Amino acid sequence: MSKVLPPFPEPGSAVPDFDMPASHGRTVSLTALRGHPFVLYFYPKANTSGCTREACEFEAALTDLQKDGVSVIGVSRDGMPAIEKFAADHALTFPLASDGDGSVTEAYGVWVEKSMYGRKYMGIERATFLIDANGHLVEAWRKVKVPNHVAAVRKAIATLTLQAGTAG
Repeated sequence: MSKVLPPFPEPGSAVPDFDMPASHGRTVSLTALRGHPFVLYFYPKANTSGCTREACEFEAALTDLQKDGVSVIGVSRDGMPAIEKFAADHALTFPLASDGDGSVTEAYGVWVEKSMYGRKYMGIERATFLIDANGHLVEAWRKVKVPNHVAAVRKAIATLTLQAGTAG
């Protein structure tokens, strides 16, 4: 049912490239983000309870994240109409990207076999990746539980920001 993917890069390794359509007529790509750290988070499905809570928590933290020079991008395999509705329904201003062909979710190792009520199926594992300005992995959170997750990401960003301030 699922193919075996190589393990995701270790912290310090380059992350896989991506280029996807995003909400509000935008496009997101690793190339365009070079020079700026960012959070790339993967969520299973737009407008579901956990995904809505996670997106709203990132939106609530967005001003502070932007002050630290960090962008946020949410990714799912939903089509653009569902993503646009999700963004509009919850006033989400950061880009929500559509990985319609599944290449990005597979490259990041988040397209996994899941199980619910004994039924196995393929789906997106809720995961977040903090990526530095050079396109290298700083930290990865896999099998994310939504409560307190954004706070954990912000703590890692604060550490990254302090390290950047002391570099040079």
